[in-house]
Amino acid sequence: MASDSMHPDQDPLGEILERRRSGETTLVEVDAPTVKLVVFAIGERLQALPGSQVSEILPPSTIHFVPGCPPALEGVISVRGDITSVIRLGDLLGIEHGASGRQGAILLAQGAHEVGGEPMRSGLRVDRVVDVLDVAEDSLQPVPDTLPEPLRRVARGVFQLEERSVLLLDLDALFRDYLSGAG
Repeated sequence: MASDSMHPDQDPLGEILERRRSGETTLVEVDAPTVKLVVFAIGERLQALPGSQVSEILPPSTIHFVPGCPPALEGVISVRGDITSVIRLGDLLGIEHGASGRQGAILLAQGAHEVGGEPMRSGLRVDRVVDVLDVAEDSLQPVPDTLPEPLRRVARGVFQLEERSVLLLDLDALFRDYLSGAG
């Protein structure tokens, strides 16, 4: 994976953008329908969310603890004056987060699942953003039966990125799990 060669102090998103500006990415013209995905890591595992559901990728910031909240809710942050919850995505998925560091990110995501008449929106803490890319829809494979239940319940498919499997997550299923207390 290209991001493994990054210096730990470099901004991962900045590195991706710089590689694209310098022309290091090989482009292939394909007429097949594609879907934009935000690929990220939790620990050593790669996951993705549809880009249409991720409104922003924020750098790590101060997360304020809120007493009495579910374990997966890390706390809240202020995004331009709006208070937004931050969910530790690894806790919902049963995946251990890596060490906190400069490469961490918070994905501001909004699903279709409604809470109080409004679509649910939350920050999702991930260990690092790997890439934002277009993936051919026909490259998405079904979720394997061997995947552990917590992951299979929230997965939409699997695809390959640089010889590594990436699990495409269903944001609404993640939010339903969170609200039902699975996190």
